Amino acid sequence: MLDKGKWNGPIFDQHMHLDRSHRFLDAVSDFSKSGGTGLMLVHKPAFSQSLPSDISGYREVYSETISMAEEIRRNHDLDVGVVLGPHPVAWENQIAELGLEKSSELHLQAVDLALEYIDSGDAHCLGEVGRPHYAVEEETWYEANEMLLEILSMASSAKTSVQLHVEDNGRDTCFELSQLCRASGLRLDRAIRHYAPPDISSDFTHGLSATVNVGKGSVATLTKTVSMASAPWGMETDYLDDSNRPGAVLGPKTVPKRTHELSSSLLSSGWTESEVESLLIKVHSEWPKSLYGV
Repeated sequence: MLDKGKWNGPIFDQHMHLDRSHRFLDAVSDFSKSGGTGLMLVHKPAFSQSLPSDISGYREVYSETISMAEEIRRNHDLDVGVVLGPHPVAWENQIAELGLEKSSELHLQAVDLALEYIDSGDAHCLGEVGRPHYAVEEETWYEANEMLLEILSMASSAKTSVQLHVEDNGRDTCFELSQLCRASGLRLDRAIRHYAPPDISSDFTHGLSATVNVGKGSVATLTKTVSMASAPWGMETDYLDDSNRPGAVLGPKTVPKRTHELSSSLLSSGWTESEVESLLIKVHSEWPKSLYGV
């Protein structure tokens, strides 16, 4: 898998959004031509347009995400998994329109619908669900955590993995999430902190899985902490596919680029080629299969 120190094995982006009205297949082509071999396509809420106001609306947007995944598979030789779920920011935004009770009721109905698609094999992971990543009123924060506990319990019963959208409060966030997982019965390694910091040591993650946002500087921290990791982890761009927000997150070529950088960094720090190959096979093949079945 390493050829003169360069990785030529699988490369998997665990969190990408795509949009038919923006780059869509062109973005996938960029990823594939850069060495990408698989991705998790995550439902993209239409924040700039209109959010679903009933469960039929969620059925429509979920079906569109599944349809996009099928089109990617037809046009590119890639493994494509689907992540479906109601975004916590969508829930918080709809409180003003629907009220807290009705917005929460719709949110949980949307989770239940996503689990139906996962059970049928049309989707592979629940997400991104979680709680707002910004300051909200105390009542809203309390409800977000009560609802997250219920969602994790639902995921545990469904025996599915969950990609979590949460605030960035370092290891404290991971600790709080680990406590919620224990209370819900969900295995810690089935809870995946999306857009995670590059510190993947067990002391930081508290046993949660992580999809690391591989921006600039991430490789150095990954190199330092990878030997202290105890749970699965992977790489992601959180690519938004929105021409109105260029540079808001990472581009589709980033995970292949950072994979090559990590390989070089590990070799330079004393890892053997076989050790690097073993790790990258886990990151880009074995762990995605165990988390999503893809």
